[in-house]
Amino acid sequence: MHGGFLLFYTAMTDRSSMPVGIFDSGVGGLTVASAVRHLLPDETIIYFGDTAHLPYGDKSPGAILHYSKKITDFLIDHKCKVVLAACNTVSSTVWDELYGYSSGRTIALNVLDPVIESLVHGIQVKHIGVIGTKNTINSGAYSRNIKKILPDAEVSCLATPLLAPMIEEGFIYDDISNAIIRAYLSASTLKGIDKLILGCTHYPVIRNQIIKYYDFKVEVVDSAMIAAEYLRSILESRELLSSGSDKNDRFFISDHTEYFGKIAGIFFDKKISLEKIDLWK
Repeated sequence: MHGGFLLFYTAMTDRSSMPVGIFDSGVGGLTVASAVRHLLPDETIIYFGDTAHLPYGDKSPGAILHYSKKITDFLIDHKCKVVLAACNTVSSTVWDELYGYSSGRTIALNVLDPVIESLVHGIQVKHIGVIGTKNTINSGAYSRNIKKILPDAEVSCLATPLLAPMIEEGFIYDDISNAIIRAYLSASTLKGIDKLILGCTHYPVIRNQIIKYYDFKVEVVDSAMIAAEYLRSILESRELLSSGSDKNDRFFISDHTEYFGKIAGIFFDKKISLEKIDLWK
């Protein structure tokens, strides 16, 4: 971790009125954006979902970094005071490189660090489970950083690659999603866990199903809300909270998908206008 978070600033006046930029490979980051909207109702959000390249979980680090840099440039060009990488794959595999690339141009945050830091303040447990994409789990970022702050805890990580595309396709609260969730969570790797970290921002969409699978006996960590709470603390500490009421949230995607608009509307309780843009021409 980099002192908790990366903090970069632009030399501009009235930064508090600038928007908050959030990006992900698809709908997963909307869980974070929704939490930000709930906790910070006066902030303007600019969201970018890279639906043309989802999921990031099976892409090479080079490709993920390339996409992330382009999106970061786009959000900075839109004068975002913060760029929040609402993607665990980005946060766990290419964050150091994106850190350097963003230097001096904006405040840059990820979603992995606040979840790790939250474990220090929570009830101590003996066995922590983590589920995420192949890249996130294979990076070892969660297990490595959890061990730094909780050396005595047992950490069990499981790649669950079907969950993100399942959610992107709208398979939730049905027999298909329940069967896939049950198949993953019944793995011996996760046997006996006290807490489960949802290491993908898509997964809060199915958090209630996961909680029910464990019969409410395992704490299921909502990374989206934790990231939003940390964002609020950063803006408060730097006196960058917006006090305006003229919000003009914008939602950009790199390719149209049937489900993106629907889930965005559910999260924000209104019809969302999507703007398609190709950053890689």
